[in-house]
Amino acid sequence: MHEAPQSGDARCPGVVLLHGIARTSASLAKLERALQGSGFTTLNIDYPSRREPIADIADDIHPAIARFAERDAPLHFVAHSMGGLVARAYIARHRPARLGRVVMLGTPNSGSEVADLLQGFSPYRAFYGPAGLELTTTPATAPNALPAIDYPVGVIAGSRFIDPVAGLLVLPKPNDGRVSVRSAMLAGMTDHVIVKASHTGLPRHPAAIEQTIAFLRDGRFRAASVT
Repeated sequence: MHEAPQSGDARCPGVVLLHGIARTSASLAKLERALQGSGFTTLNIDYPSRREPIADIADDIHPAIARFAERDAPLHFVAHSMGGLVARAYIARHRPARLGRVVMLGTPNSGSEVADLLQGFSPYRAFYGPAGLELTTTPATAPNALPAIDYPVGVIAGSRFIDPVAGLLVLPKPNDGRVSVRSAMLAGMTDHVIVKASHTGLPRHPAAIEQTIAFLRDGRFRAASVT
């Protein structure tokens, strides 16, 4: 695991950024810069997304987050894709004392039908590893087995897809090419918004970035319609 340098004043609200499976912290760089420009301190972590189950990943990142949380300020989480499941597992296992708000972008909170389709193929299992097999829609896998939330969560879902096979033939519509809007929703969430962005494009989309900052500041998105 690579721990990115912390940035910002110790008195500013902190934000832990968690990337998706087979991605790195660089995929959240634009979002991180926007958060820093809006007065947040950030910790953008690289973690072994393809080598371990989600619960083990949550334990691996705990020391870095615990150090970052030693500040007299709220601690928020912003997570893309599977990073949202890592955030849920982390909070369930190592809840920070000053936990603030959580924003999930394209997180398969009910699993992904794409994972359902591909889980039986050895190239998928070899590349995505244990965590990839936990992204299915079956009740026993991580998305559906995680505890219910009791903290403020804002869900941002994408409605534009690049891959026509997954977007048209595999996933319920609307979807972002990897995760359906329906799957991104989470029981008990505080608010949600749909953005016209693909799955990989969500963390870079201007509207998604604006909505992320709005939720962290106000606990609500600016609008609950497609932007």
